[in-house]
Amino acid sequence: MNDRLSAQMGFLLEADRLKSVLRATTLADGSRVENSGEHSWHLALYAMVLRDQAAPGVNIDRVMRMLILHDLVEIDVGDVPIHSANGAAHGSAEVLAAERAAADRIFGLLPPDLGSEFRALWEEFEAAESPDAVFAKSLDRVQPVMQNLASGGGTWVTYGVTADQLESRVGVKVARGAPTLWAWVQEKTTAWFAAR
Repeated sequence: MNDRLSAQMGFLLEADRLKSVLRATTLADGSRVENSGEHSWHLALYAMVLRDQAAPGVNIDRVMRMLILHDLVEIDVGDVPIHSANGAAHGSAEVLAAERAAADRIFGLLPPDLGSEFRALWEEFEAAESPDAVFAKSLDRVQPVMQNLASGGGTWVTYGVTADQLESRVGVKVARGAPTLWAWVQEKTTAWFAAR
């Protein structure tokens, strides 16, 4: 039991490092960039609040678990913003390999039963094929959109993002898992880009 508890506490201490990983997206008030720990917490809250946007049969508890775990690999890899100058790296073979290695290390800190369970949830989120993961991925994509809208454009201004880029990089993923939510958000983004 002591070995198990030591492993669990070691993992939790390692997970605390996620709070030091800075993202490109700012807080809604634009005062500073958010960290990945804040992002994960906010996404879990998104899942709780927006659960009525999920397809029938989506298990919100599983979605929340995926969202809490999904960015832990950023402890080793860092945040790779989808719209940045390095955005081409987002989803690249190199980044995916680094994330898998990080998942091996981080989830490997846990006792095997928990490590396997958490790793499976992370893999499911990354694959974005199950209804739970599709909805989780939709929320992961929509939250930065809402942060950018609230902060006057945020990283869209910084990275020169166009409405077409937002639609192709973000909109299609949000619409896949939460079509009504994306229709609502799209009205806001269309107005924002039109006013520029």
